[in-house]
Amino acid sequence: MPLLLILISTFIISLISLVGVFTLFMKNKDIQGLLFPLIGFSAGALIGSSFLHILPEALLKTNNTAALFYIVISGIVLFFLMEKYFYWRHCHEGVCKVHVFTYLNLVGDALHNFIDGMAIAASFLISVKIGFVTTCAIILHEIPQELGDFGVLIYGGITKKKALFYNFISALASLLGALTGYIVADASSYFSVFVLPLTAGGFIYIAASDLIPEIHKESNRKRSNLAFAAFLIGIAFMALAKTFLTD
Repeated sequence: MPLLLILISTFIISLISLVGVFTLFMKNKDIQGLLFPLIGFSAGALIGSSFLHILPEALLKTNNTAALFYIVISGIVLFFLMEKYFYWRHCHEGVCKVHVFTYLNLVGDALHNFIDGMAIAASFLISVKIGFVTTCAIILHEIPQELGDFGVLIYGGITKKKALFYNFISALASLLGALTGYIVADASSYFSVFVLPLTAGGFIYIAASDLIPEIHKESNRKRSNLAFAAFLIGIAFMALAKTFLTD
């Protein structure tokens, strides 16, 4: 019974990755107008998710805070190296058909979804009530994050249909995480201590190194201010989710 509830909950969360489906019925011109706000929103959601959700959760799992922040730095370095690899591998003569940060975002999101799946499995193994509360909390912070992720993929040069597909595949990592958490319930907490700060480091790198600089490229003051407002809203959404979870 717990396994069935775990799988149903994680699959529902995976479906949230399809939140961008409404754009299939929008004109490209209208989507272009949404891209910079979505980039700002995503940057804010990634920063908020890292500092308000992921890192506090990691700190609760270990007393060795120094080691934890070394892992955060390792995550930043790892994503820096991955970005270099993807650039060398997919770009020729300095031209990229798809922005490199789209690949990084998919990797970081998959890691985050994997951890979410493990958290759901662990909570349902404690009690059904805690499992449902955890699932609702994850849904609350996944909606703005997945919306932002979709915007990143579109802005990075991926088509709408492919962006939906890639986002969904990345979201299915939560199912793998749930199964892993269910099978190795005792060891999963130790695994989380490593993966959580690594994911936070990746998200911080993507937001600070890739997304925020893209916003700075916008010369139109009105669109630039709108993107900045979206950035603050992204952080606010994650803060609201944190408040809801605490309460």
